[in-house]
Amino acid sequence: MKNNKRSDLAKREELTAYKLLLPALIILLVIAIYPLGQVFYTSLTDRQFASGQETEFIGFDNYRRLLSVTVQKLEPVIDETTNHPILDNETGDFVYERPIDVLPREPIRYREYRTFTIMGNRYVLGATDVDFIEAIKNTVVFTVISVFLELILGLGIALVVNSNFKGKGITRTAMLIPWAVITVVSARMWEWMLAPNRTGMFNMLLDRFDLIENNIAFLSNSSFQLPAMIAVDVWKTTPFMALLLLAGLQTIPEELYEAASIDGAGPVKQFLSITFPLLKPAMAVALIFRTLDALRVFDVFQVLLGQSQYSMATYNYFQLIGNRNMGLASAIGVIIFIIIFGFAIIYIKSLGVEMDETS
Repeated sequence: MKNNKRSDLAKREELTAYKLLLPALIILLVIAIYPLGQVFYTSLTDRQFASGQETEFIGFDNYRRLLSVTVQKLEPVIDETTNHPILDNETGDFVYERPIDVLPREPIRYREYRTFTIMGNRYVLGATDVDFIEAIKNTVVFTVISVFLELILGLGIALVVNSNFKGKGITRTAMLIPWAVITVVSARMWEWMLAPNRTGMFNMLLDRFDLIENNIAFLSNSSFQLPAMIAVDVWKTTPFMALLLLAGLQTIPEELYEAASIDGAGPVKQFLSITFPLLKPAMAVALIFRTLDALRVFDVFQVLLGQSQYSMATYNYFQLIGNRNMGLASAIGVIIFIIIFGFAIIYIKSLGVEMDETS
């Protein structure tokens, strides 16, 4: 009888729990799952944005157009009279076939993305959408470098402001100023500082210290564009990383450091044995938040570079608004989502922040 009563009580409690969760599940379904499912479906069609054109289901054609790549070997051009490879008089290297002559054109046309040499052989990497492959590269490089620098700098700042010193409150407030500035405003500020003339602060400083002969076009020269974007993002977002890590530092009990000091552990030993292990959950949250933001970076690239260099998000915008290709833009959004999800799983696994059964 007691077991039956407990069973009935457990069932009623379970039913009550489901009833309490139902409103939240409905809201989640409406504002998250349904739109995400709609994007997945649209990515499988040729739907046009703001168009009366009839939409057709095309399967994975959008993904094939975005992600199809091929590698083809380039053979040296043979001189018909001597039957030997032709040498370039300027470089002293062989004259190779043109990439356009070896890249496939059917059923999908490939364009040259990169040529490279491995073990003396020349190859060409072709892609059906060169701009999107370049956008993926730009976004991943931007994300990895900027998030790594923000983690290192943010951890250093968090350790400093977590210590006791005079003016700690003012320092913590001042630390958040770059993060509080609207991203578009900060991008315009950096645009002026990176200007390719004497009005640009960086060119002025480099010129004053005789480090350059000619002004550097940071936002026009492809070699400096991505480093400039990384610098802008690191300046803007390092305070946010420091704030999250500071919150994690303040949850670590002081008694642990006192006990470690009594045992003779120095600052480095305390950091490696106490601070870093206990800071891993906060670090994982900070990395996931920052990586999510960095992988879908839009405003900095759009304001400073326009269409000269794409991130995945700005290329998505270009396809949706510029080309009105809603199906292709939806496929790009799905790819961004998958990449972000992959990074989140990697962080959680590598930092070991899974919840144990005993926790």
